[in-house]
Parts: sequence; structure tokens; C-alpha cells
Amino acid sequence: MKIVHVITRLIVGGAQENTLISCEGQHDRGHEVTLITGPPMGPEGSLLERANSYGYRVEVLDSMRRAILPGRDYVTYRTLVRRFRELKPDVVHTHSSKAGIIGRWAAAQAGVPVIVHTIHGLAFTASTSTLVNGFYKLMERWTAPRTTRIVCVADAMREQSLAAGIGRPEQYVTVYSGMETKPFLDPPVARAEVRRQLGLRENDIVIGAIARLFYLKGHDDLLELAPELRRRFADVRFLWVGDGLLREQFEERMKQMGLRERFVLTGVVPPGRIPELTGAMDILVHPSRREGLARALPQGSLAGKPVVTYDVDGNREALIEGKTGFAVPAFDKQRLAAAIEKLLADPALRQRMGEAGREFALSRFDAQVMVQALERIYQQARSLSPSPSGLRL
Repeated sequence: MKIVHVITRLIVGGAQENTLISCEGQHDRGHEVTLITGPPMGPEGSLLERANSYGYRVEVLDSMRRAILPGRDYVTYRTLVRRFRELKPDVVHTHSSKAGIIGRWAAAQAGVPVIVHTIHGLAFTASTSTLVNGFYKLMERWTAPRTTRIVCVADAMREQSLAAGIGRPEQYVTVYSGMETKPFLDPPVARAEVRRQLGLRENDIVIGAIARLFYLKGHDDLLELAPELRRRFADVRFLWVGDGLLREQFEERMKQMGLRERFVLTGVVPPGRIPELTGAMDILVHPSRREGLARALPQGSLAGKPVVTYDVDGNREALIEGKTGFAVPAFDKQRLAAAIEKLLADPALRQRMGEAGREFALSRFDAQVMVQALERIYQQARSLSPSPSGLRL
């Protein structure tokens, strides 16, 4: 097949890694793959070098930006229509809100036979502005009829979208976000060495987080809990993997609390280092206030760590409650603290949950499982075989 993926930008992030794994897996299967993306603008780091190095076609469309910019957005639309007509793809597969809306309209205008969109996170819940969320909800409703299949990274995405009047049940299919599992099972650098490099002692109990230092990612909740956790558990340390606009603000707050030495901030790291850094943790906590399904959760499980998260969007589908981790009521910081404290106090529980989590994550989040599922979706759509409502592949 000729497959074109479209994503707004290739920063370091879950949706972007999911897209690259899809491109790589489809390229390996012999398909003709093209990836069209906007420039990777932002402090989070870029995945463009990885994309360019794999062997499929990569095109950077300078006019495509994350912000709503009507002039640039129209240029992006016209350019995508032209490129789709030139490439003549069998499938256009869009990712992220901006590329998802413009890309699907352009693909429909160009007469692309199969148009697929993946919901990595709901655009109409992304902003604190009711007006912006309302705009995206309206656009998603208008765009859904131009979509052959809507792929969700969790069942929760389908349920919330249908409740918002977006699309029809038979359009939706759940495909859990895949990742390369082997590096988490056998990290390239041993745990003890990674901890030594980070300045962590052998007896430190490390609470880790993998996320951009950005709004709604929940780092501020962890900061609020840190003094009491430190008082109750003398060996607790915090390892934050990622960077973003709020780093200086967070560091200043750590200093004001007298806890700066308790936090290790890695800044931007290549995705290849995530497995070894996750392996250096003892507990992975992801208190984000908005997600599709956070990749950090299966990453923690694959590394053999218990996970704790807020029960928002699809995060509950990344764990088995009470067996591989805890999904506490959304934004309940007391329950979040209680779950973390329970794990800090019980090394045997951490080990049991970590082992169970690894087994669970391998069955649900392996890259090849995702690539095979996408191929079946494409083939079904090409043959006009309808997908059953709520199908999970």
C-alpha cells in the first residue's frame, strides 16, 4: 500500500513516538510510507532526525503549526491537497488535532479512498478555554464524516467522543499504542550504573515521572506532596524525565521548599534513554490531568515498576487496579499520596506489582501488535468491510 501519515509536529512525545513506530513498522513490511509533519518547534526536543534516518519519505511542511493560524492553515490545506494528488495514497492516516482536521479535509478533497485518524488525546478537552474547546468539538463533528476509521488509543476516547456527538459507533476501533518492548526488558545500561550517573544512592527509593514540564501534566501536584513524603520517608528521591516551559518555575519552587537536592531533572533525553531511566526508578507516577492513554504507564510496567496515576481518560486501561498499580480518583491528591506511600512502605508489594505489570504490558502494548492491527484496519477499510462498533484490535 501507499500510506501517508500526517502529524502536526515531531517533538518528543507519546503521539509522535506512536506515529514513528507505525511508519517504521509499515516500512519494514514493504509499504510505501510518507510522513508529512510541521517543524518540530518547542523545548521538548525533536524526533525529526529519527524519522529521517529510517528510510521512508519524510516531508516538513513549514506552514503547519500547532496554534490556530487561519492564513498558514489554509496554505497547509492547499499544500496537502496537492501532495495527496501527487502521491496518490491508498491510505492517509492523520495524528494530533491540527493535522487531524486539516489533513482529513485535504484527503477527502484529493479523493483519497481510505482516511484514518488516531485520537491520541481529545482536542476538545485540551484547553482551559471553553471557547477553544467548543471550537475543536465543532470541527471534530464536521470532520468525522470524512473519516473512514477513527482509531482510539483507549476505549475511553471512543466513549467520550461519541458522547460529544462526534462520528458514528461503527467508525471507531481501539488500538493500544505500541512501543518497542525489548529495551525495557533488558536496558542497554544497568540500573546500578544509571543510578550512579544520576547521583542516586543504592538505598534511595525513587519516584519517577516521564512527561513534559508543562501545564496539566501534574508535576505541581507532586511538588505539593513532596515535603510530606520526604518527612515520612527519609530515602525518597524524585526523578523527572523531560523538559518544558515550566522547568525554571518548578526549580524555583523546589528551592523555596528546601528540596532541590531531592529532585533529579534530566532535561530533554533521546527516546532511547527512556528504558534505562525508567529502570532506575522504583515507582512511576503520572498525575496528568489530560491524556489519551499515557505511554509512561506501560513504559513503567515494562520496566517492572508499579504505576500510580489519576483515573482520567484512558489511563485506567494501562493497568490492572490493585495488581499492577493504582488509578486514583481524578485530582484527589490525598488518594494519590496514599497510593504512593503504600508503595514506598512495602518493597515486596512494589516487586509483585512490577512483575505483574510487565506481563500485562507485554500482552497489550507491543509495537508489532499495534502495527498488525493498523494493517488489518487499512485492509478492512479498503475492501469496504465495515468494522463492528467498538471493535478492539
